[in-house]
Amino acid sequence: MTTGTGSETRHPAAGAAAMTAGTGQSPPTIYDVARAAGVSIASVSRVLNGRRNPREETRDRVLQAVAELGFVPDGAARALSVRLKEVVGVVVRRPQLSRNDGVFADEDENLQFPDMINRGMEVVAQHYGYDLLIRSVDLHESDGRRIFALARKSDGLILHDQVISTEQLTRLGRQVPVVTLAFVPTPTTVNVRSDNEAGMRELIRHLSVDHGYGSIAYISGHLDSPDNVARSATIRSETEAAGVRFVNGPQWQGDYSAAGGARVMERLLASGAELPRAIVCGNDQTAIGVLYALAQRRIEIPGQVAVAGFDDIPVARHLNPRLTSVRQPIQDLGATAFETLHALISPAAGQQELRGRDIVLPTRLNRRESCGCGPGHPDSLVLAGTEGQLP
Repeated sequence: MTTGTGSETRHPAAGAAAMTAGTGQSPPTIYDVARAAGVSIASVSRVLNGRRNPREETRDRVLQAVAELGFVPDGAARALSVRLKEVVGVVVRRPQLSRNDGVFADEDENLQFPDMINRGMEVVAQHYGYDLLIRSVDLHESDGRRIFALARKSDGLILHDQVISTEQLTRLGRQVPVVTLAFVPTPTTVNVRSDNEAGMRELIRHLSVDHGYGSIAYISGHLDSPDNVARSATIRSETEAAGVRFVNGPQWQGDYSAAGGARVMERLLASGAELPRAIVCGNDQTAIGVLYALAQRRIEIPGQVAVAGFDDIPVARHLNPRLTSVRQPIQDLGATAFETLHALISPAAGQQELRGRDIVLPTRLNRRESCGCGPGHPDSLVLAGTEGQLP
């Protein structure tokens, strides 16, 4: 999504100037300058207004485009040039975890999965000179008023998970550039996600075929989470194809937290329910709680019950036993989301239409001891999952 110019490439401003000269067309705008220079509108604004000391290369490209296009930043144009706020709003669905005095009492004070994604955004935002304005919404907050209010303060929005309805999302995308994470694309917005299906498919085949486990349970995440829906559906189809018993139901409902995973296991163990041979968790935090609850009952992992997660957060490889998990490119999700949003805010000349696209990043299965693999087992397998990626 970045535009490079080599020494043998004609500067795009030259062609643009030739097209507009003597044609009686409207005077060039700041958007024309940005396209001709191959930079963002924010970069043009910084050069024209002497703000934030833009790089010398950027300044030269902008000034060359201004000269060749004959752009005159009059009062109206200058007002337009400073209209960008250089702020991107980020909305996170962050549920309030139940307080307790147990080992997971301070879980919500630690770095969470959305925070790791936001770190990827932050790195790219700094590159473009943007700031992030982060807003949390409650798990069941669905009217969208606070999100639409944030849109008025931002040049664009990045929405984690399903924070508003599809209808609201489509309407929001008509007002401001919007990229969603782990949701669905609409005609006015772009979605960025990991390949849940490929990752979960490989994990279930590993458990059912390579290890021969005859029953697999799934501790789910939020019921309305698109990630959770995709993972659950893949487990169901893969276990059915393999002739493996799929164990699920209300008693296996988690909430993507370690405390929630421990709570599910403690209730099942207290009820005397028969445990499946393997337990797949909606994410690694859930798996951490499961490992803890099983260890408290002295249930051997993986000897009696195998456990696997999803995300492969850094702590997964330091647990005992080390956690088998499907690795998502967590920071890349955030970086890709911001790059995509920036392309919507300041489209480059010749850029493909992005709205309506579903950008899918590949996943990778990391096989470790919690599923029954020995320490010497190859650690990972690269999976396909590049459909819809940006060129």
